Amino acid sequence: MKVLKSTLLSGLIFISAKAVSQEPAVHAFSIKDCIDYAMKNNVQVKNALLDIQVQQQDNRVTTAQALPSLNGSAGFTDYLKIPTQLLPGEFFGQPAGTYVPVQFGTKYNASGSVTLQQTLFDGQVFIGLKARKTSIDYRRKSLAVTQDMIKQNIYKIYYQLVVSKTQIQQIDANINRSKDLLRVNAALQKNGFGEQIEVDRTSVQLANFQTNRLSVESTISNGYYGLKFLLGMPVKDSLVLTDTLSEDQLKQGLLNEGAYTYESRSDYQVLQSTVKLQEFNVKRYKMAFIPTLSLTGNFLRQGQSTEFNIFSKGQWFNSSYAAVNLSVPLFNGFSKDANIKKAKFQLEQAQNQLADLKNSIDNSAIQATNNFHTAISTLDDQQRNVELAERVYAQSQKRYESGLGTLLDITNAQADLSIAQSNYINAMYDAVIAKIDYLYATGQLQ
Repeated sequence: MKVLKSTLLSGLIFISAKAVSQEPAVHAFSIKDCIDYAMKNNVQVKNALLDIQVQQQDNRVTTAQALPSLNGSAGFTDYLKIPTQLLPGEFFGQPAGTYVPVQFGTKYNASGSVTLQQTLFDGQVFIGLKARKTSIDYRRKSLAVTQDMIKQNIYKIYYQLVVSKTQIQQIDANINRSKDLLRVNAALQKNGFGEQIEVDRTSVQLANFQTNRLSVESTISNGYYGLKFLLGMPVKDSLVLTDTLSEDQLKQGLLNEGAYTYESRSDYQVLQSTVKLQEFNVKRYKMAFIPTLSLTGNFLRQGQSTEFNIFSKGQWFNSSYAAVNLSVPLFNGFSKDANIKKAKFQLEQAQNQLADLKNSIDNSAIQATNNFHTAISTLDDQQRNVELAERVYAQSQKRYESGLGTLLDITNAQADLSIAQSNYINAMYDAVIAKIDYLYATGQLQ
């Protein structure tokens, strides 16, 4: 035993050490890879999948109500004192009005029985059986709602992080331009052709760009942590995004505006299932007014003996019966009527929610389409501004290097370019959000 315990302990230590020594995984994921990973590892999706399995077990319980049930019982009784009964004295020649105490039965009694019960007709059980498929559909469509919400957030974070790569590239380009300008100004100042204030201004500008880069890097890092959490990925794992994003990709879908159906939205499908379930609920309570019919069968074997060893020395007797039971509901204090009315009100609520969701989908689709168009137009404008700011900066740089311009000109041109780039990145972020919101509103998010 000591050897076994030692072996088990050594094995556990080895397994623990191996787990600790495992290196973090590296994932190079496209957006599709992220979606697939989240559909297997996100906790909300996992629980929604478990809800389907829970409903399947609930359906089995409903099915069991329509299947026969078989129960067995056994008992052994030792009458420490056999019960006494009083019989009229006339039976034994005694005067009328007198009683004679008599003990009936044996000291030891044993019995074993099997009872079969089968529901022949029960309206509520019948409706429950018909509602099983709709109940599963409701859970599956609820899963689809959860999946769509997770997908929507993954798309937004993923492509915002993709856009952030362009932002870092722009900041790096600005840093390189500032470094080049700083070298030029430092050389001019050293040779007596420039002033120290020009060097200082360029140094401040360079420091601002470098500080901005650190801030953006921190935001990007937090974005990666957020995306990994959404995917259900361990934080220690590394995540590399392999997809790219262009303006042409963002503009795809503009020609499909207005092309959507309510049924393409998973939340609409859930409410449709809710309405069906409420309809079944109304029918179930109506069935409570209908009589129920059931079958019962029983077999009993009973033994009696004056000695303890009843199984070898006792006398055994068999009995059995079969019965059909009809239960007719007559009056229950109006509870059935109250349940029916309550179920009808709940059905009406679900129907109202379905009608309201239609209006909500129409409203969100129109707004998302407008926002999508506006975001794309803004993105085009900001792209042109960046190109213009780059040309202005290039011209200012040439004029400065040729001695026709001032440092203030090139500093202002650099500031304008930086603002234009920042506006362009913000426009890209907005376009990403608008595109995903548009796809979700029209039920096209895959």
